[in-house]
Amino acid sequence: MSLTVERAEIDKLTVEERLELIGQIWDSLSETAPMAPEWHLAEVQRRRTAALADPDASMPWAEVKARLVEPV
Repeated sequence: MSLTVERAEIDKLTVEERLELIGQIWDSLSETAPMAPEWHLAEVQRRRTAALADPDASMPWAEVKARLVEPV
């Protein structure tokens, strides 16, 4: 039988208790989850270096969000 919210009785917890449980689960993942593959870390570093070398090539997140919701 698979684990469900109802079977684990999570649905009986208060919102605050559920949020605390989410935090505990998240923290436990960081202790056991495998690290990102080396190629991924290298790509993140490459993009960071490129962004720092040319800051004008990017746009602020608020502008990106605004462009996404602009009417066409």
